[in-house]
Amino acid sequence: MTAVLLAALLLLGLALLADLGLGVGRAWARLLPYLLGATASVLLTVVGAAGLAGTPVRLSLDAFLGFGAADLTVDRLSALFLVISFSVAVPVSLACAAWAVRPHRVRARGLGCAYALTLASIAIVVTADHVFVFLFAWECLTIAFYLITAHERGAAAAPAIVTVGLGKFSGASLLVGMLLLAGKSNSFSLAGFAALPQTSARDAAYALLVLGFAVKIGLVPVHVWMPRGYRAAPGPLRAVMAGVAVNAGFYGLWRTLALLHQPPPWLAVVVLLLGGATALLGIAHATVQTDLAEVIAYSSVENAGLISVGYAVAMIGATTGKAPLLAVGLLAATLQTVAHALAKSLLFVAAAGIEDATGTTELDALRGVGRRLRFSGTGLAVGALTLAGLPLTAGFVSEWFLLEALMQQFRLGALGYTLPLAVTGALVALTAGFAAVAFVRIVGLTVLGPRGPRDETLARRTGPLGAAGIAALCLGCVGAAAVAPLLVGVIAAGLSPVVSPAVTGSAFKEPWVLQPVYPGFSALSPSWLTIVLPALLAAAALVCAVFGRRRVFAVRRVPAWRSATGGVEGENQYKPFAFANPTRKILANVLLTRAELRTIEHRSGGQEDDLRPDASGAHLGYSSDVVEAVERFLYRPLLRPLLAVVRTAKRLQNGRLDAYVSYLLIAFVAVLALVLVLT
Repeated sequence: MTAVLLAALLLLGLALLADLGLGVGRAWARLLPYLLGATASVLLTVVGAAGLAGTPVRLSLDAFLGFGAADLTVDRLSALFLVISFSVAVPVSLACAAWAVRPHRVRARGLGCAYALTLASIAIVVTADHVFVFLFAWECLTIAFYLITAHERGAAAAPAIVTVGLGKFSGASLLVGMLLLAGKSNSFSLAGFAALPQTSARDAAYALLVLGFAVKIGLVPVHVWMPRGYRAAPGPLRAVMAGVAVNAGFYGLWRTLALLHQPPPWLAVVVLLLGGATALLGIAHATVQTDLAEVIAYSSVENAGLISVGYAVAMIGATTGKAPLLAVGLLAATLQTVAHALAKSLLFVAAAGIEDATGTTELDALRGVGRRLRFSGTGLAVGALTLAGLPLTAGFVSEWFLLEALMQQFRLGALGYTLPLAVTGALVALTAGFAAVAFVRIVGLTVLGPRGPRDETLARRTGPLGAAGIAALCLGCVGAAAVAPLLVGVIAAGLSPVVSPAVTGSAFKEPWVLQPVYPGFSALSPSWLTIVLPALLAAAALVCAVFGRRRVFAVRRVPAWRSATGGVEGENQYKPFAFANPTRKILANVLLTRAELRTIEHRSGGQEDDLRPDASGAHLGYSSDVVEAVERFLYRPLLRPLLAVVRTAKRLQNGRLDAYVSYLLIAFVAVLALVLVLT
């Protein structure tokens, strides 16, 4: 397996060089990096599967790039995240290849290079056992994100700067945290951190590591890069960022818990409450956004919050010494990670196909798109149902496990834990309710809205590679629920470096029946649901067909009703904007909703003639918008002093090499002095 790991990394290096060397002039040259990446992803998935089976994998990097004794090592936890990340990367890579091969989609070199660099960085982050190898790969991932988000240039410049800025902040936090731990352990090996006693310096390092990884996964208040960065990325490269690369951040959190074990109690509570707030804020914005790409991006923020809640439950279990609570929290968080990786990749791939075919991602312009673009529409519907947490999808199983984990609060006697768990449980319940609203809008109005003109060029638009990618991800979203007990068994094996398999094994009440680790609390069989629910649906359809005959399929058509039709702007149809308007009103204090009623002058002729203007020759228009509260109240007040510091720093740029070397020397000495003081 070591040779397979090396071959995968070499293929990714070849993909990087192919994009730089061959350019984008020919279709096969644009296609090649993604096909090489898909092949490498298959090999990395095989390496992960072998690692989960117990096969040792170790690739030596001794003295490579001056890192000293270092290896790429695949233990069971690394293997689990290799499988999660790269099994999803295979269909995503196929979709990227189908998108890139079309003319005028890739206008310049660098995008395939950034894609390959992203996958290689993830592989190294997940397998690194040395501080500087890990940090090097983490910085490469930040650079890759910048290259992807800045590829379109122009309007993408600001999102790319925000993405790379917070990425550098993440890297700095990890650097300081790991140097603190390295100073205490006298080793740059990650495994050496496990023997450190619990001290204030170790707790500070723990918090810095969690902060660094929280930036990558999009936890409030460091989530602001995610909607901008995902929106700026071109086509299905958004799926590479959101469904594949984000798993590196989750792996970092899991690895931190595996190495440092017991976190400081205050940190567990902070992560728990921030996770609940992140989930609610993310789904609130996803519910009211008018752009499909932004809906999916804010849904990533929501899922980051849900996963962080499960992780925080595990942290509380580790703090209180309750292994079953640790197990149920990590199982819930990992199941949610799997569901998110599958569904988010599917949504972004489907949205890329829709955008390519229609030229827009505005929800009001995409009503009924599933009737015209069957593959992309089906992928959009399945991904939306998965993230809504409905039965027969992986999202249902993961959210059930998460809610069951939060319900174990009564097993903790301390009010300092039970009260935050109760508050977070309420936030997660609200999140689940608004998720149904958000994704019913996508399925009911965007996919299955008013019938539009049939698009006969679907095969040309989607292509066999794109169709294969969408089909594989759809199968993953549904199949993961059907074989959920097997999936939980695989996850339990991967979590063995964190929690004993004897504890996670209690998640099985029977071979095909799951329970939240604690026996006798509740039970669920997703596999039986996969059989029973379709059977009940078929039986109901049969009864209706036999007794209702043609009346079942009769459609009653009446004129559309709308309030205050005369003199009000708009169509006589229910649109996604109107569907989300009650949420804008209910959460006005969270979303800082701004509404405007305006008078629009009437023009003779054209589409506005049948709006029945009033006697003054004008009609009314209504608009509503929301504000990102974190950006408005946290980041914008910090922008002015930051710009002042930047202007001051510019004065140091005098063009003299000796001055720059002096600055580097001063910074290096300051960092060394800080580390010596703290250690």
